[in-house]
Amino acid sequence: MKPAEVYFSVDIEADGPIPGANSMLSLGCAAFDPEGRALGTYSANLKPLPQATPDPRTMSWWATQPTAWQACQQNQREPSEVMPEFAKWVLSTAGDGVKPVFAAWPVGFDFTHVYWYLIRFHGHSPFSHHALDIRSFAMAFMNLTYRSSHKSKLQKRLRDRLQLTHRHDHIAIHDAIEQGELLVALLAANREQHAQLNSRLTNL
Repeated sequence: MKPAEVYFSVDIEADGPIPGANSMLSLGCAAFDPEGRALGTYSANLKPLPQATPDPRTMSWWATQPTAWQACQQNQREPSEVMPEFAKWVLSTAGDGVKPVFAAWPVGFDFTHVYWYLIRFHGHSPFSHHALDIRSFAMAFMNLTYRSSHKSKLQKRLRDRLQLTHRHDHIAIHDAIEQGELLVALLAANREQHAQLNSRLTNL
């Protein structure tokens, strides 16, 4: 049976906090079905927008990340080529009639950039306006405040079911895979937690 939806874990790297004024430099995405099966990855580096200006504070941070900076400077392509290609890949990976769900940690930064670029260079978004914030999901699962719902706490909670392929290194595709693996482990743990609760309620 086809899944009702497919999760697209997205991570981007940029030279500033807002799209348009600054540029998205790298886009990484890893797709997973609800059962945790990896469906594929997409990765591209983008040429800076001609009218944009790198943010000085962001560039100061990039100076501390030479390996990741080098990674996002390789094989840069025009956004007008990348974004339609990415949208087509999302839809073909999800399959007919299956909803693609954008997911990130935190979702606000990554979705803002990807949505802006999709509308600007493709005309529409395969995700519509919808995006899943993995940290908010973790907050509910662990019964913590948002600010205290750190990745390290979730990874510790899920350590028996979590085997990360990559550690967070600010290379977009690596980080997309890492947070996607975290999401599917969280989905599985959440299903198990609810099944246990329903079982206890049934036996009351």
